[in-house]
Amino acid sequence: MTDTPGILQLLAFAAEPGGGNPAGVVLDATTLDDAQMQRIAADLGHPETAFVTAREGDRVAVRYFSPDDEVPFCGHATIATAVALAEIEGAGSYVFDTAAGAVDVVAERDAGGAMGAGFTSVEPRIIDLEPEVADRLLGLMGLTHDALDERMPLAQSFAGNLHPVVAVTAREVFDTFTFDPGAMRELLDERGWKGTVIVVHVAGGVADGLVVEARNLFPVGGITEDPATGSAAAALGAYLRDRVGVPAPFGFTVRQGRHIGRPSVLQVEVPASGGIVVRGGATPL
Repeated sequence: MTDTPGILQLLAFAAEPGGGNPAGVVLDATTLDDAQMQRIAADLGHPETAFVTAREGDRVAVRYFSPDDEVPFCGHATIATAVALAEIEGAGSYVFDTAAGAVDVVAERDAGGAMGAGFTSVEPRIIDLEPEVADRLLGLMGLTHDALDERMPLAQSFAGNLHPVVAVTAREVFDTFTFDPGAMRELLDERGWKGTVIVVHVAGGVADGLVVEARNLFPVGGITEDPATGSAAAALGAYLRDRVGVPAPFGFTVRQGRHIGRPSVLQVEVPASGGIVVRGGATPL
């Protein structure tokens, strides 16, 4: 899975060959300090790298680093880590102890024999987005309030990381908006948004079985958009249930990454209460 001993590299949530989100995985990081983990993550340059810092049975302590900072939780690197463990140990269940809290993870093979995984997020919460922050965020994307989908109000959603959620009505606007990565990075840092800005477009009804087109803005290192964001998919599920009012339980699909040439697909299951389930596969990079 890698050319560097001890460091695995996998693609998570790929919708087709060449798609998905790359993640580094270090299954034994017990001897690494913070600086070493940060350096490995920066050298790899992937959106996140996961480090297993302790292990006791099915209890796995995991830390996540982007190229320039530690983040509380990362969904695609969680899927990659679970698949990497299961390829060695066989399908099974784990509890990942993360900075965001304990995350239940299940790895299993599908009918075609491919190994995949799903995680259940920590308890989510929804927070209002202050008007002045909303105006600044929209301004950085060249958007006005008239561009927004009135069915899906601006908010912040947490399911491991705190993400602002912006729903755009017109597909053309969704496909063509641009932003200044440096200015967006400043706003994310000021707000303590360790994850992405979730920008979505929903063409049909907001109900069970919907398909959400997503762009996740993540200016870090040489990255501007994240190809597939598990924590954002979980946050979006909580937002649809608890702020939009989609009757739960329900499921939906997130399609992401096509704007940067890495088509990805994430499957989300939203129970009536509690954590959100996100599923996908991971393959060697």
